[in-house]
Amino acid sequence: MNLYLLLLAFIAGAAIAAQASMNAQLGVMLNSSILASMFAFLSGLLFISVYFVLTSQTWPNQQQLIIVPTYLWFAGGLLSAFAITSFYWLIPQLGVNVLISVALTGQLVFSMLAAHFGWFELPVATFTPLKLLGSLSLLLGIVLVNL
Repeated sequence: MNLYLLLLAFIAGAAIAAQASMNAQLGVMLNSSILASMFAFLSGLLFISVYFVLTSQTWPNQQQLIIVPTYLWFAGGLLSAFAITSFYWLIPQLGVNVLISVALTGQLVFSMLAAHFGWFELPVATFTPLKLLGSLSLLLGIVLVNL
């Protein structure tokens, strides 16, 4: 596996924990996790828009836009808004370590199911006894980290 990609994934994971912690603090200070989410998404829109323009990305053509199923325009945003807002509300209740650990467990379980069944046109990665052992080991580690 490419070490650069693994390092980028690690840094992205750390960024998720950092932004969730900072925005949870914003939510506490504003007394609204929903407002904190709104500002996070607005600032994210600003930064990604600037990046898009600076990297000279091209807009999709009309044919590309037409073939996209309607739900794909909104489902990701809805799930992101739900997850992020939930994080901002839950971090002051559970702590960032417990929240991220439990969230990673949810991600692991769902991603293994999605890969096994090829949901969302993902490459199929069949569930094997070795993957079960690895998953159980990871889950045990998550439990031990939170003791």
